[in-house]
Amino acid sequence: MSFNGTVRIESDALQGVVPYLKENGYRQVSIVADERTYEVAGKSLYRDATSAGIHVVATLIQPDRQGDVIADEASLIQLILDLRQAAAQVVIAVGSGTLHDIARFSAYAVGIPFVSVPTAPSVDGFNSVGAPLIIRGEKKTIPAIGPSAIFADLDILTKAPSDMIAAGFGDMLGKYTSLFDWKFGSLVGGEPYSEEVADRTKRALQQCVDHCEEIGRRTPQGVEILTRALIESGFAMLQFGQSHSASGSEHHLSHYWEMELLRTGRRQILHGAKVGIACAVISDLYHKLAAEESSLFPEEHRDAIMAELRAIPSGNALRELLTKVGGPTSPEDLGIDQELLQRSLREAHHIRPNRYTLLRVYNERQ
Repeated sequence: MSFNGTVRIESDALQGVVPYLKENGYRQVSIVADERTYEVAGKSLYRDATSAGIHVVATLIQPDRQGDVIADEASLIQLILDLRQAAAQVVIAVGSGTLHDIARFSAYAVGIPFVSVPTAPSVDGFNSVGAPLIIRGEKKTIPAIGPSAIFADLDILTKAPSDMIAAGFGDMLGKYTSLFDWKFGSLVGGEPYSEEVADRTKRALQQCVDHCEEIGRRTPQGVEILTRALIESGFAMLQFGQSHSASGSEHHLSHYWEMELLRTGRRQILHGAKVGIACAVISDLYHKLAAEESSLFPEEHRDAIMAELRAIPSGNALRELLTKVGGPTSPEDLGIDQELLQRSLREAHHIRPNRYTLLRVYNERQ
């Protein structure tokens, strides 16, 4: 799977959206945003497109009872109905990860393309083809479509809230454990694997780690490096056709916590904040298993697995990196208590039962 669309990561990238719409002959356009992202970028996009003679309809996704915009059935139906009523030829996602997931599935359901306009460098899913959705309270990743173009305006992204920039770094940090789980699954579980895609993801991750202090200071260069790394991680997933390179046990913990917060009526936590902390938790567990549970590693693959494990920094080293970018570092910082943490470590692998992670193998051996 390849990407042949437009990608602009630069200052004033937003100014390229309307010419792109005109070049492609789009006359009926929908913008999907929330209240805040509409003010940040949606409103000016609406004005510029309307001035260019394009008919635009804006859908502002309504928050749930807790005040969160989530990618659930209500949000999907809200957008799908608006797209049909407007006879939209394309939908523009203006926002971060959740709004992109709502847009990508709704566009797929209606049979039109979507364009990505990120407003915060908070996740690596802008150019993903999978849409993580909440269906009847359960987190499910549904195949959909990737964007036909990405306009990442660095002027907008540099002004994103600090916690969202830290969350983007946390999402990238999670690649340490997702890459391990992917290699482990290929060796022990026979899962398909691509060295090229793994290396592509590692390079993007290393860029973020090497420049974590600039990212922490929110410098234009730091934000650009983070944005490019997040989009590169998305392209790696697109190249492989699945999310193995970017999503392992750390994401399963994150999704488990998200579902628990929804079930108990609590406010949601930024995806990348959960992933970064979960990565440190999984690192602690995996290094402990390497020292105490060698039977989990088949003899013929033990050396290769141990080499991969050594590439994962310790949990404390990961928490230090999160501190440098100003992000939360422990489950308690997110309101995740010990009971929920331990339960998630026992049960989260069921969220993606087709993924052969070390967490899954460890729990199945108990």
